[in-house]
Amino acid sequence: MTEESTPAADERVVVAESVHKSYGRLEVLRGIDLEVRRGEVCCVVGPSGSGKSTFLRCINHLEKINAGRLWVNGHLMGYRQKGGKLHELRESEVAAQRRDIGMVFQRFNLFPHMSVLANVMEAPVQVKRVARSSARETAMELLDRVGLADKAGSYPGRLSGGQQQRVAIARALAMNPSLMLFDEPTSALDPELVGEVLDVMQGLAADGMTMVVVTHEMGFAREVGDTLVFMDGGVVVESGVPREVLGNPRHERTRAFLSKVL
Repeated sequence: MTEESTPAADERVVVAESVHKSYGRLEVLRGIDLEVRRGEVCCVVGPSGSGKSTFLRCINHLEKINAGRLWVNGHLMGYRQKGGKLHELRESEVAAQRRDIGMVFQRFNLFPHMSVLANVMEAPVQVKRVARSSARETAMELLDRVGLADKAGSYPGRLSGGQQQRVAIARALAMNPSLMLFDEPTSALDPELVGEVLDVMQGLAADGMTMVVVTHEMGFAREVGDTLVFMDGGVVVESGVPREVLGNPRHERTRAFLSKVL
């Protein structure tokens, strides 16, 4: 086992140990400990400013942590550990780590000048050097999976927000990730479009995709999540089986939050 491997060889896809993140004097994450096992759906909830999205971005090293350790698939993210010291990886090495992690943002971030099909094909062709014919076939299969095969030739600007977000999910899946991160994927959508995106995510969960989902959709967390994590003030206040946390929260802060959103 190498020094940058996780402490134990098991089914843990994400392991966070005492993760801290600050912006100057502002301490956003104050010691996050969290584990996500293969095939699990971990839903992270909490008030605005609690550090949820920051933590999600730390998982794939879009944000650099200030202290602690974060492993994905047994590999220390963003760093190499030698003799107890951390040495930052080169950007190319970090990019290689990220290839196995799909991320879907609040905003869809699609290339507006490219068709839906081209958006989904782009990363496999450019990053993984997949043959265009093969990338096209996979992209069409993924668009069919998210219910948008008929929109392959359309441009993002002609799609609804829900459709664009489903394309964004297909694009992330095109890299065949072992872990999917969702950063409030329905928060920018009109209410009537939320369900179509959650249905796709529920399908991914049913297929065994490992997912960390920052969300305000408590119904999704209750029905689809394996674990519910409540964050506030940069720490994990409470975690457990979603129905138990939502139905009988142990901590007063969790109860106060849920009383406003349920």
